[in-house]
Amino acid sequence: MPFERASGILLHPTSLPSAGGIGDLGAEAYAFVDFLAAARQGLWQVLPLAPPGIGNSPYSATSAFAGNPLLISLERLAEHGWIDRASLSGLSRPQGAVDFTRVRAAKWPLLREAARNFLRAGNSEFLRRFESWRQENIWWLDDYVFFEALRERYGEGSWNTWPRELALRDPAALDRTGRELAGELELRRAIQFAFYQQWHALHAYGRSKGIKIIGDIAIFVSYDSADVWTHPEIFHLDGERNPYVVAGVPPDAFSVTGQRWGCPLYRWDALRQRGYDWWIQRMRWATQTCDIVRLDHFRGFEAYWEIPASEPTAVRGRWVKGPNDELFHALRNALGDLPFIAEDLGFITPEVHALRERLGIPGMRVMQFAFGNKGAHVYLPHNFTTNCVVYTGTHDNDTTPGWWKASATDEERRAVRAYLGESKDGIHWDFIRSAMGSVADLCVIPLQDVLGLGSEARMNVPSKPDGNWAWRYALGALTPALAERLAALVEVTDRDRALPA
Repeated sequence: MPFERASGILLHPTSLPSAGGIGDLGAEAYAFVDFLAAARQGLWQVLPLAPPGIGNSPYSATSAFAGNPLLISLERLAEHGWIDRASLSGLSRPQGAVDFTRVRAAKWPLLREAARNFLRAGNSEFLRRFESWRQENIWWLDDYVFFEALRERYGEGSWNTWPRELALRDPAALDRTGRELAGELELRRAIQFAFYQQWHALHAYGRSKGIKIIGDIAIFVSYDSADVWTHPEIFHLDGERNPYVVAGVPPDAFSVTGQRWGCPLYRWDALRQRGYDWWIQRMRWATQTCDIVRLDHFRGFEAYWEIPASEPTAVRGRWVKGPNDELFHALRNALGDLPFIAEDLGFITPEVHALRERLGIPGMRVMQFAFGNKGAHVYLPHNFTTNCVVYTGTHDNDTTPGWWKASATDEERRAVRAYLGESKDGIHWDFIRSAMGSVADLCVIPLQDVLGLGSEARMNVPSKPDGNWAWRYALGALTPALAERLAALVEVTDRDRALPA
């Protein structure tokens, strides 16, 4: 579907400079929304909000529906009486990258304490809202909290290492263990309630300022997830419920051995027989959580790279046809027109482009990719159509200053200078001006580029096993002068979003 002309900023909430060592949905998130409004931005793009799995990646989550508990603001819970402020005195505000191990060790016990207090003596109105929310979300919530409680009980091991009767979801074993863990399950339900209460409040605040949220949906889910444990019948698993083929992408510009994600692949035939019900639930949930949905790895809906699970890399695999138009027709029949953005980067065939164009979904144009050779000129602004989204870079790219300094070839630098002229105020501002001035309906700039930061601020290096997703910006970085500069660009490029009534 087409979008009104607008611009915005890409920033995952973990990158906010909140107390406790990780960004959260508290005061700094609201301050960031205020900055967006002052800068006349209409969009805030985030990464998946789900509980991260392997390598702390939000794209390898333990649930397609749950929220990341570490994003919950303990300060806001204290404001609502869930926890005494004195309990939070040990939370520091360290600058710099997120230390996920340290954050979990400090924050998780406090979240449990807050949930316990809420369930024992919470405000009656909040408790009624919790019970209503629990009933509305029982279709994913109960399986998720059960999954997480069992993971903790069995040393965070993957679900296929649990006692066999639990791994295979024997009804009697589930019933017996569920009764043993009843208090723990209710505690985890309350924590999810806290997350979604805070997220929906922040989302509503953004809307009141005229700002829409672009969410992100990873096409695949992690093997070690509540989704695969609960719905093994919709994934390619063997008799022991181990994946025999897994997802990834073949060798490309990011990796000479490709990317072996290890996610189990869908049994699209089984999903088709069920009317794609799981995907309909997933997209309904996504559109209730954000305003626009970025579909990560869109090309996998046309054809996906199938890797034998025994292969250590993604080099050996094959392309297998995906659900194509049929899935999207089922989604539209159930939910109407959906506000999608297609992540169509990497090895994209004419068939993938044709699918996206038939569906009317805008694709992505990343300017860092534009200057290597003539085959990359599709990413140059003079080749854009209106129905696309332009980025200077994404979470998988180096920052634009970092790319310019460390990664760009001499040929690319010459091409940039020929196209944009000699830089007078930093390569990042040259890219930002070109992106915002393009005909693309939507323009999204990573905050790192707005701040002019180098490679130290990169969010993710694909195929790097650890050290990703940890960057945070510094307190005081979002100045009135910076907001004014962005607002002036919005004005002259006609990207001013309509203010709320």
